Amino acid sequence: MVLGILLVLSLFSWAIIFQKSRLFGQIEPQTKRFLQMFRAGRGLPDPNTLRVGAGGTPLVVVYQAGYRELEAQLGGGNRPGAAATPTKVRNAHAVGVEMQVAAGEEVRRLEKWMPWLATTGSVSPFIGLFGTVWGVMDAFSGLGDAGSASLRAVAPGIAEALITTAAGLFAAIPAVIAYNYYVGGIRALANRMDSFAAEFVAKIETLYSA
Repeated sequence: MVLGILLVLSLFSWAIIFQKSRLFGQIEPQTKRFLQMFRAGRGLPDPNTLRVGAGGTPLVVVYQAGYRELEAQLGGGNRPGAAATPTKVRNAHAVGVEMQVAAGEEVRRLEKWMPWLATTGSVSPFIGLFGTVWGVMDAFSGLGDAGSASLRAVAPGIAEALITTAAGLFAAIPAVIAYNYYVGGIRALANRMDSFAAEFVAKIETLYSA
């Protein structure tokens, strides 16, 4: 029973690890591509163009949120990215707030299933230890029933009981390593989105100043 529980925890954790690995493997190059496209000219590129060229990065969603708010403030006759527009942005802070909200939603999306890795890393050793204690108690109980006090009589039962401890560590160690690694990646990406939001707000203040 204990080994079955640990097997389920381990398999689910490895599925999450592979899914996150694939996700972050796509995000990094797409983020670099997005920033290159965004910084290529003085104006604001169309969000649809950026989504086609670098749709795998959360920065696209953050950019779309800021672009929509800017478009709403400028009004229908003055689209962002136009070569020249006399309209001044009314509230650049509101644009930044919309981008921060979108960034928060993206961070929550990236954090999906991360608590499972933390839980697996925390409880698996204790589940394995529980199985070991249970197995040792069973071994000594059998030793008492057999009426023999030799090590040869109790060693096989103890060896089998220790398997659950090893299984618990096998489930916990990859989960802990992956959790710490991906949490660091999510924090770095969150800081990147915050920096991009500040860069975007500074850019629109320059483009749409009085």
